This record gives sequence, C-alpha cells and structure tokens, in this order.
Amino acid sequence: MNKLRIASALIVLLACALSCKSQYEMLLSSNDVEAKYAAAMDYFNNKKYQKAAQLFESMAVLTSGTARDDTVQYYWGLSNYRFKDFYTAESNFARFVENFPRSPFAADAAFYRLDCMYRATYRWELDQLPTRSCMASISEYMRENPDDTPHIQACEEMLKDLQRRLDRKDFEAGRQYYTMEDYPAARVKLRNVLKNNAENMYREDVLYYTAMASYHYARLSVVDKQKERYLVFVDDYLNFTGEYPDSHYRNELDGIYRRVQKILGRGGEVNEK
Repeated sequence: MNKLRIASALIVLLACALSCKSQYEMLLSSNDVEAKYAAAMDYFNNKKYQKAAQLFESMAVLTSGTARDDTVQYYWGLSNYRFKDFYTAESNFARFVENFPRSPFAADAAFYRLDCMYRATYRWELDQLPTRSCMASISEYMRENPDDTPHIQACEEMLKDLQRRLDRKDFEAGRQYYTMEDYPAARVKLRNVLKNNAENMYREDVLYYTAMASYHYARLSVVDKQKERYLVFVDDYLNFTGEYPDSHYRNELDGIYRRVQKILGRGGEVNEK
C-alpha cells in the first residue's frame, strides 16, 4: 500500500514538473510581450537568472524600438551577469552602452561591462593582453565618469589588482633568470623592470634580487674581475638599504655586505667560490 502511495506521489510530482516545463517553453516561444515580461521579471527577482535571461532574449526583438527596449536589453545583460555568464553579459552591456547612451541604465551597464572584462582576465602567469585592454577601458570610464563615486572606488580596486598582475609578471620574468643562475642577465632584466616602471609593486623584491644577482655574479667571477663586480654589489646594497632600511631581507644582505667588505679590504684577491 505504501509503495502504491509513493508511486502515485511520484507520478503527480513528475506530471507537475512536466507541466511547469511545458508552461515555460510555451511562454518562451510566445509573442505575448506582457506575459513574457512579467514572467522574466519574476524569474529575475527570484534569482532564476538563466530562465530570466532566456525570456529577456526571446522578447528583445518584440520590444525593439519601443519604450521598453532599453529595460529588456539591460535586464537581459544583468540576468546573464548574475548567472555568471560574464562573456555573454559583456557583449550584452557593450551593445547596450552603444545603443542606449542616454538610458538611466547606461552608467550601470558601462560599469558591469568593465566588471565582466575584469573577470575575464587571466592570472599573472598567463597572457596579460586582456589585462591591458581591461585597464585601458577602466581608465577611460573613470575619465568620463569622475563623479560616479561608488563605481569609481570599485574601478580603482580593479586597476590596483590588474596592475599588481602586470608588476608580478615583470618581476617574475627577471627572477627566472636568477633562478636559472644567469646572474648577469638577471640583474639587467631586473633593472629594466624598474626602468620601465619605477612604481612596480614588487620594487623591494626587485631591488633585493638585483643585489643578490650582483653578489653571485661577482662571487663566481675570475679573480681579476671580482673587485669591480663586488663594488657593483655594494652600490646595489646601498640602494636597497637606503630605500628599505627595515626590510626583512636586511639581515641577509647585511651579512653578505660585511663579507664583501672583508674581501675588498684584502684588495679583492680572494676568489670566494
């Protein structure tokens, strides 16, 4: 008896599910704009963003050129955004900004487009072309909307994070030579990092590895070249300690500096290998 009741309940539930699905599919293919719009907004408000996006998309042609056009287009993009389909949402918002520059939704649409671009960028280890493109778009938005305080603050945080990725990539490219023990190339590459961007967020690390590269290059050099190359390390050490006197690298570099001073005090004749 219990099995029969369970089976009957399952049949009823299945029928309800099929009925609901059928209703949605019928609505999706309907030309009833009012019904579609009301259902789409209901799905959106209840966080059923995928269904909302499909309904807004299906009525976009029907509302084109009407007073509801920008609302439908905006919520189509916003539904995709909330569903985390950022690639499609970015296309939605880009098209919206182009077609409805005076809409009350325009500022939000422009910002959400930037956020979609930001979310589509890669980790520092990967290609940073999308990062640079996103940064250019964010900077343009900030220039054009200087009074949009809430969005400007978010843009500043995005820019900071994206710049950190670029800085990390440049720094790691130099450190890679250091890891490979190609110390002359490491020093040149690391110095170029700061030459190209003196405000690199990894400046302390760059200067540390520059000094370490100089030291190891001198240490591994032939005796006749050691003195002049140790003097290069001394310059790098003084540059570092002048900028970062309280660095966590300080103890290590101080120890190396004292060792180098002893070597230089002997006329640079000691081959420290």
